Amino acid sequence: MSNSTVSGPHHGQRGITGLDSAIIVTTAILVASLLAAIVIGAGIFFSKKAGEVVGTGISGMTSVIELSGTVIARDADGDSNVDTIEFDLESVLGAESGIDLSVTTDTNGDGILSNEETKLHTMVISYLDKGTILEDIAWTKSSLGKNDRDDLLEAGEKFHIAVNLAALPKNNQLGSFDTFAIQIIPLADSPLSFQKTLPPVMSSVMTFD
Repeated sequence: MSNSTVSGPHHGQRGITGLDSAIIVTTAILVASLLAAIVIGAGIFFSKKAGEVVGTGISGMTSVIELSGTVIARDADGDSNVDTIEFDLESVLGAESGIDLSVTTDTNGDGILSNEETKLHTMVISYLDKGTILEDIAWTKSSLGKNDRDDLLEAGEKFHIAVNLAALPKNNQLGSFDTFAIQIIPLADSPLSFQKTLPPVMSSVMTFD
């Protein structure tokens, strides 16, 4: 019978002790914690930057004018169709400069200003309903209350605007239940828009909040 022997550890090889394992685990935890802190910090930074970008975008979309009071639809001739849309404008608090409200006269009475030879206006008003789009339609203005008698809408001032709907096609007049939208575009500034729906029974003066 031959004797078998079990050889011991090879010379030159070293096993991992409990202390070595603890050091490795601790180091791994520290590295993971550091990486987590970096990721969280970067996330907060980028979230803040994203918020700043969104805030800047919203700020850039805000118009420097706003409606003051109610919108009025007038049926001046009693034919149950709207002839003018009227509203008051004021400058948004903090606007740096006045808004030019110079008026171009609608010399041919067609309700459109884009075809006038002499154009003085820089603010463009457009009209939209389910069947018609009218760009650069005719409008007039009158000052309300405190005003320094120029054509600029400045802080603390108000102007009454009357939009002429003479350009509406005869087969698509604005009447009962109809919905319309008005867009007001000052020079080099963001537009102001609003939408209203007419009541079922027409009258000479209709107001909308």
